[in-house]
Amino acid sequence: MTEQSPSLLPAPRIAPAIASTTDPHLEIIDVTKNFGAQAVLKGVNLSVAKGGTTAIVGPSGSGKTTLLRLIAGFEYPDTGSISLNGRQVAGNGAWQPAHKRHVGYVAQDGALFPHLTVGQNIAFGLDHSALDGGRRAVRDRVAELLDMVSLDPAMAKRRPHQLSGGQQQRIALARALARKPELMLLDEPFSALDAGLRVATRRAVANVLNEAGVTTILVTHDQAEALSFADQVAIMRGGTLAQIGNPFVVYTRPADRATAEFLGDAVILDAWMEGSLATCSLGGIPVRRPPAQGAVQLMLRPEQIRIAPDGPIRGVVVDTDYFGPETTVRIRLAPKPGAGSDHRFPGGGEVITIRHWNASITKPGTELCLRVVGEGVAFPVEN
Repeated sequence: MTEQSPSLLPAPRIAPAIASTTDPHLEIIDVTKNFGAQAVLKGVNLSVAKGGTTAIVGPSGSGKTTLLRLIAGFEYPDTGSISLNGRQVAGNGAWQPAHKRHVGYVAQDGALFPHLTVGQNIAFGLDHSALDGGRRAVRDRVAELLDMVSLDPAMAKRRPHQLSGGQQQRIALARALARKPELMLLDEPFSALDAGLRVATRRAVANVLNEAGVTTILVTHDQAEALSFADQVAIMRGGTLAQIGNPFVVYTRPADRATAEFLGDAVILDAWMEGSLATCSLGGIPVRRPPAQGAVQLMLRPEQIRIAPDGPIRGVVVDTDYFGPETTVRIRLAPKPGAGSDHRFPGGGEVITIRHWNASITKPGTELCLRVVGEGVAFPVEN
């Protein structure tokens, strides 16, 4: 069965340090934060549109949670400024405490109070004396919030330990929504859940926040979670934001090799760039706006390399990993004629990794024909 080749990917679009928006809810400008001699944030710039969803993704220790705590008002920035709805809340002598920022915060473990019922947890931040109807209004608000997060209002009488992990996270979200925040901060709220529950809970939370029109920032180290949850993704590495853009752009057009490899599996090959064509072991691959001529490193995503009966590239299966709906296949490419005799045409003998749905045709030792679809991304050769 021959697979259809999709149209070429769009031209590279490396995101600026501050993603452009005409209606920003949050603006962070040149923010730094040190803990003792350790610089945790090193000049962070970020703009989040009102009603938008941004995922900040990066490895552990990159500064994600520290940035979230600065936005919430739990920490002071050393330099730089943070503004909400055009009003500066931190930096340059300004400071607005956390309880006045109209910000909701959901921690990784939910942080529910074990000695309170579900209803009491949700109502914790509500002042019945300030609501028309008093305590009855609080009960009605709790029931409304439980319905909003797709839970039975009868759960209000339960204790947190009587709930599943996914239900606890929804209760934590309901509690954060109780005071009608304008900005919701989610600090790896799904990481403690098992895989199936994590996806379902993430989708439910995203729907609730979208319907409520709440600006949302999710901090996570899970690349798939960031790409599927948000309409803007910011890649954090070493206390700085390496790239900001919509999920499709940052995945298909990563700013550098480190970002490419962090956001998913990447096939990296030595190549020779002439004009807009990179020649490598997989043949000539088009690249728009190449960063350099001559020797480069070419990046392709595994799904761009297809098994095709008439494919011009040959290789032998080394080994496979079976995952049910797809199989990860490691292939040793056949040496190209003349490889090594001309430095402009590198290639031959590299092992690459692709994905395929049919495990029966990818057994070790099988010779396959391959074809590349779409464009590659070129990076300058690293010293």
